[in-house]
Amino acid sequence: MRWARLLDSSRCCEPPAAGADPDDVRELLNYRRAFDLVSEHLEHGGPVTEGLIREIHKRLVEGVRGGAAAPGECRHIQNLVVNAATGETVYTPPPACEVPILMVELVAWINRDAGVHPVMVSGIAQFQLVHIHPFLDGNGRTSRLLATLCLYRAGYDFKRLFTISEYYDRDRPAFYHAIQSVRASGMDMTGWLEYFVEGLSAQLVDVRDRGERAIRRDVLVRQHDLTDRQGKILGLILEQGTVTIRELERAHPRVSRRSLQRDIKLLMQKGLLASEGATNQREYRAKGHH
Repeated sequence: MRWARLLDSSRCCEPPAAGADPDDVRELLNYRRAFDLVSEHLEHGGPVTEGLIREIHKRLVEGVRGGAAAPGECRHIQNLVVNAATGETVYTPPPACEVPILMVELVAWINRDAGVHPVMVSGIAQFQLVHIHPFLDGNGRTSRLLATLCLYRAGYDFKRLFTISEYYDRDRPAFYHAIQSVRASGMDMTGWLEYFVEGLSAQLVDVRDRGERAIRRDVLVRQHDLTDRQGKILGLILEQGTVTIRELERAHPRVSRRSLQRDIKLLMQKGLLASEGATNQREYRAKGHH
């Protein structure tokens, strides 16, 4: 599980789930630190700078993948993008000596009001940073947060509600194909930008759906005078569709099974949940939610 899937709009400020991989947890915490930097930058205004991009990179990679490769420092050597499965070199980035001028050109373009739609600016900025590959590792993570920053600066303010990586993680080959299509077509970004916009749209629909589920949960909590834990159980069921008692135990590791069963029984008595399946494999779902 990567940090993108650990991040959840309804629980983004809570500790990660028990049993999560320590490396994933550290990446999530690093993402939050980098995200805090982005938020601070937005509050104070000012242009995107190379220094800001390097600080985002530093916060993202310290102590995790890429952390041994000079956090926050642009590379001084040639690097390669290699297919981990085959060992094949799939992309050779520009020489290290060209990185400084390419970064200057990138931030100048981002800050220039060229009449380009902000979503396009965000997608182009993400691709260009990956294309320059200024860091020895962590370029993808940094580019995605740079794209998010570009969207926020333009008023697309949905902080902490989603990460575009969630969309990429659903189909990694499609993501890499979209990136490679630009180079394969003489740097024509049409295919990549279509993919980027499609991903952004999908994530915003997901944000809307999450919001609707949260509103439904809150209304039901107030109507039925549910406890905080009962509200969280209902929220998890609304989010996932169905849950088992074992999944509830994983979500509430400090709560006994008997207590969770009492909560479930009460929610069923109030007409909020229905159950299906054999006793040992029983699943619970919200009534009217399929």
